[in-house]
Amino acid sequence: MGKRKLALWGAWHVHAEKYLSAALDEGAEIVGVYDSDPERKQKIADALSLPAFATEADLLASSADGVIVCTATSDHPYVLTTLARAGKDIFTEKVLAVTDEEAKAIADAVKAAGVTFVISFPYLYRSWTQTALALIGEGKLGRVTSVRFKNCHSGSSGKWLPAAFYSKTECGGGAMIDLGAHGMYLIAALLGMPDTFRSTFTCAYPEVQPDPLHPVEDNAVTVMTWKNGCIATNETGFVTAGFLKSLEISGTEGTLIWDDTALTMTDSKTGKFVEVPRLPSKPTPLSQFINRNVYPGCGIDEAVRLTAMMTGAYAHRD
Repeated sequence: MGKRKLALWGAWHVHAEKYLSAALDEGAEIVGVYDSDPERKQKIADALSLPAFATEADLLASSADGVIVCTATSDHPYVLTTLARAGKDIFTEKVLAVTDEEAKAIADAVKAAGVTFVISFPYLYRSWTQTALALIGEGKLGRVTSVRFKNCHSGSSGKWLPAAFYSKTECGGGAMIDLGAHGMYLIAALLGMPDTFRSTFTCAYPEVQPDPLHPVEDNAVTVMTWKNGCIATNETGFVTAGFLKSLEISGTEGTLIWDDTALTMTDSKTGKFVEVPRLPSKPTPLSQFINRNVYPGCGIDEAVRLTAMMTGAYAHRD
């Protein structure tokens, strides 16, 4: 089918330029970029020496067979359904939508159009996740009884996170719906959809937000349970020094720990933690999209599930 011809719709998200650069590195042709904000559109076009579309109609009429979507989450229902109905393949930033109803409407449009849909779940295809999924599938951990994922950075405490990421209207929330999305899609991949949710959200740095009197959460934890007794904890926030990521999976036969450097598991004979041979990483979701070789796990059904995880977390918070 030849080289992918791609366009960008939206430069709102901080990852927009990174995605375009990665696509160019993979040999894709970027036929143009569009954003409803003229200044934002021109800034990203100039940064990568790319043509800019004057209107969304120009993007839809272009030769692009796929579109990278980096608009605000609140714009996803319109943008994604419009692209699907225009027959354009879609790669989108997470999350799919703020509400379950919006997510279902997007999914209906994507499925009716038969376009390729990929959502950005990059951690799912890393070597440590692939190894964890394999070990669970092989029964090496026994029956899984608990999962804990922690993913935090210093966006608020370090005062570097863009103001738009504190917009409840554009994002749907704060730290949990943004950075916490990684933990939600990973936990869903490991355990399936939870039966219950309970969240605790706080705000430690309201003064860095555009509306300090009505801040979104910058420090968040959601605890989930399953009917078999398993418990999972998703911890996230914008108030932790550096970039902290870790995963713990405990079962009746063993425990697996990943701390962003090492992957270790309890030895069945000694009970001590030993290094685990890792499976190779799979291509990133964007690479899968560009090369038309999409692995299970980042499609429209998983995108809908992520929104359901988020609505559950936000509906049951202290």
